[in-house]
Formats: sequence, C-alpha cells, structure tokens
Amino acid sequence: MSETSDRPARVIVSAFGLSDPGRVRKNNEDAFLIAHLADAAEGAAPTEVVTFEAGESAVVLAVSDGMGGADAGEVASALVVQSLREAMRTAQGGWDEATRQAVERANRDVWSAAKEPGKKGMGATVTAVCVHGNVAHIAEVGDSRAYLMRNGRIRQITRDQSFVQFLVDSGALKPEEAAKYPMKNVVLQAMGQKEDVQVALGRLELRRGDRLLLCSDGLSGMVTADEMRGAVDRASTPDAACRALVDLANERGGEDNITVVIAEVAGEGLELPREAESLTQTFQVLAEYKAAGGAELRDDETDDGDGAEVVAPTRSAPARPAAKLAVVAPAPSRFPTIALALALGLLAAAVFLVLARR
Repeated sequence: MSETSDRPARVIVSAFGLSDPGRVRKNNEDAFLIAHLADAAEGAAPTEVVTFEAGESAVVLAVSDGMGGADAGEVASALVVQSLREAMRTAQGGWDEATRQAVERANRDVWSAAKEPGKKGMGATVTAVCVHGNVAHIAEVGDSRAYLMRNGRIRQITRDQSFVQFLVDSGALKPEEAAKYPMKNVVLQAMGQKEDVQVALGRLELRRGDRLLLCSDGLSGMVTADEMRGAVDRASTPDAACRALVDLANERGGEDNITVVIAEVAGEGLELPREAESLTQTFQVLAEYKAAGGAELRDDETDDGDGAEVVAPTRSAPARPAAKLAVVAPAPSRFPTIALALALGLLAAAVFLVLARR
C-alpha cells in the first residue's frame, strides 16, 4: 500500500470574516477568529478567503460581541478570541471537551481583566466552531449565532441565551413577537460576568458543501435567516457573501456592529448530503444552557416553508416562574439598566403565574 493511500480522506475548510461598526456606533466592539491550529500563532484577521485542511489540525471559527461601553467591550471581545485561540492550540483531541474548556478559560480571562480600572462590568458573547475531520463542535455563551446551510435550507444551530428567548421558551411570548420585543438584546449570561459560565455545546456531522455562518446580533437583528441563505447562495465566494450581508444590515439601518464569518467545507472526507436527511439528524445537543428559574433553552425544529428552518419552543406546561433572572446589563448604550431588566423580569414572572393557573 502506498504512503499516499494511508492518509485519511481530506476535509477542506474555506473561510472569510468581516466586521463593520455599522452606521450608528462609533466603536466596533465585535471581534472574530479564523484560525488553523497549526498556524494559530498568526493572529491577524484574514483579508482574503483562506483555505485549510481540517485533518490532523483543527480549524476554529468564532464571533464575539463585546459589551461594557467606552473601550471595555472592544477589550473583552478581543480577549475572548485571543484566549480561545491560545487554549485551542494546546488541545490534543477530545474536541467537544477541548472547545468547552477553551470557552471556560476565555471567560475566566475576561473575568480577571474586568477587575482592572476602567473595565468593570465588561463582557462579551462568543459562538465558536471547531472543525476537525467531518465534525463541527459548537460552543456558545450569549446570543451570537451559528447557522448551517445545506441542500438549499438554513438552520440556526445555536440557541440565544437571551431574555426574549427565555420568554419564548416559557410560553409567555410568541416566536413571531420576539424580533420586535423591546428587550430583545438583553442576554442572560455573558463572558466575564461571573467566574463560571454554562457553555452550550453541540456536535454537527458535516456533509460535503455545507456552509457555516457565524454572526453577531448586528446581522441577525436586521437580516432574517432566509435572507442570509439567499445572499450566500447568490454570492460566488465567502468574501462576497460576507460583504453582501454587511451591506444589507447597513441598508436596514446598521444599528449595531456587524460581524459575519462564513466557512464552506469540501473534500472526499465528507459524505454527500442526502435529500431525505434533515439537518437535525446530523446535529446533537451535548449541553444546554438553563436559565435561572429552570427553563431550558431547547432546540426543537420546525420548517417555515421557505427553506429556512427555525427553532420553536415545546408547548408543554408553562415553566415555574422565576423570582429573579440572571440578567446581564452592561452599558446603557446596548443594554437597559439592571433595575429595568429585573423589573421586567418580575413582570414576566407574573405572566408565568397567570399562565400556570390557567
């Protein structure tokens, strides 16, 4: 047998990322990461599409949305991606656990840095994807998102750890009301707010031609999932797709920083997608985020009929009301004050009580 035939079948990842301050904010507090762990010491964001082999060495993608006002949010998001890169460089396998531990380490780094003068209260979200062989390992804290596009369909494969999602999952708010809810940007946990975080974990079995899209809420808050799919389908390359999506979010007002990372996987190491196979059949939830009060942010799939698969709550008995929500409320520029957030949390608890008595 030849030396070449002993090599595992190749899995190729082509990726590009773009971050834009938008049209309202002066600072850009978002950050992103595209790194081949064999070359992870090179920290500069790529200025063109990069292609890596996800074989012996994994490929890591991440988006982080900073919060905290002034320069603190920018510091937090940059620290998240830097810490994530460094932690993943030393990983030797066990990629589910390695990805979780890397996110936990990044959280502790931000937690420690937030004790410095001028950085109190800073934090960030993170959604990270580690591609190794034919599997993507997905970790999330906060409300930055990851989507999968396959066979002309799109599915959100993360679950927002947000106040609005908590209300939807508890049955107090309808999914179609969530996009316009006044507190849609309030997250229930973030990196650096506590010494420990609950990392939501998932594992995705990849198919040839799959495209992964990671973004901050500056994109997902302005552009629907189906519009994302359409823009990516029309674009000839990941960089063209990123630019089209950023432009679209800015055309809609550009109310927040906008960051998007798009990666496409190929190679004979991946099976071809099967028409009868749903996206859910290749995705496994390993660890879920549980909000204060006991409501799990579940990932039950429905199809909206337009090729965009959306998540919806399980309509069972309403969750028991929570007396207090672990609401993260940093800078007023992006989030309401703690007092307002908790007041609305108590209002939501009252709604839960009414629902529970019906």
